[in-house]
Amino acid sequence: MDVRGGLPFLLALLLSGCSTVGYYGQAVGGHLDILLKQQPIEDLLQQADLDPNVAEKLRLSQQIREFAKAQLGLPDSGSYQRYADIGRDYVTWNVVATPATSLTPLQHCFLVVGCLNYRGFFAEAAADAAAAQLRQQGYDVMVSGATAYSTLGWFADPLLNTLLRGDSSRLIEVMLHELAHQRLYIKGDSAFNEAFASAVAEAGVARWWQQAGDRQAAENYQQQLQRRHEFNQLLRRSREQLTLLYQQLPQAVLREKAAIFTALKADYQVLKAQWGGYRGYDRWFSADLNNAHLAQVATYHDLVPFFRAVIAASATMESFYEQMAALAELSQDERRSRLQQLAATT
Repeated sequence: MDVRGGLPFLLALLLSGCSTVGYYGQAVGGHLDILLKQQPIEDLLQQADLDPNVAEKLRLSQQIREFAKAQLGLPDSGSYQRYADIGRDYVTWNVVATPATSLTPLQHCFLVVGCLNYRGFFAEAAADAAAAQLRQQGYDVMVSGATAYSTLGWFADPLLNTLLRGDSSRLIEVMLHELAHQRLYIKGDSAFNEAFASAVAEAGVARWWQQAGDRQAAENYQQQLQRRHEFNQLLRRSREQLTLLYQQLPQAVLREKAAIFTALKADYQVLKAQWGGYRGYDRWFSADLNNAHLAQVATYHDLVPFFRAVIAASATMESFYEQMAALAELSQDERRSRLQQLAATT
């Protein structure tokens, strides 16, 4: 894609809004840097010295593009036809913050995408600096690295080296997640958008392995989803405890808050033992956990079961998308209620 012309203006519209010039300046600069490093995947696959592991993932990515369009009804936007090695493990770092006695994340509002539950930075140092300022103001804060991001179809997003580190299911899932954002994105509703994309991606990965006839990969992925479900259930119980706690008088809150997070880490060790020592969530639990960690997971996963139920009951993915698009004009509370009703009637 030719990155000249309207890139700075359009990306500023997409990523800025009421943000400072410095914030959207780093967004434009970070995105431009990636686009200048991209190369056509078709050309890369012709190189005899290309790393075999990279070549395998690049070939898979092109198969997934076709699968996404033909089998899942996701848009053929030109995304993932180019590859960029950006020389780091994460493309952006997201900063999530909540009040010390609330699980509701701070909202950051932008012109095109509406209000989000986080702010993204292309440099880790910038994210850490923003997080430090929020901590000084008394907020619970977390910084997490992201392996992908979407321009929502405004530009043809390249495939990044950050997506090639995991197994094939992870690559497929993230690609489908980001493409799902291009199919439907409701301005200002992070929890709906992220859970919608997650549910579409999960259904897509399962369908991919089924069609490929790879029973072992299918079973491994279902095990991943089961662990993810149990992880989310574990965190949901802690969120419920904290929600009740934050309704109490302030003097008792902080002491009991710490006890709940300590118990959460202990409960994880029990769950980990039930998993036979699987360590996939160790890094997450190694952090100094706070409200922001729980809020971030909730944004991506709390509504997934409802979307999953509607997908399962829909005759086609297209009918599912039509039902979800019909919710766009509702208020956020009405949208939640209607989604739950649709899931309950399946």
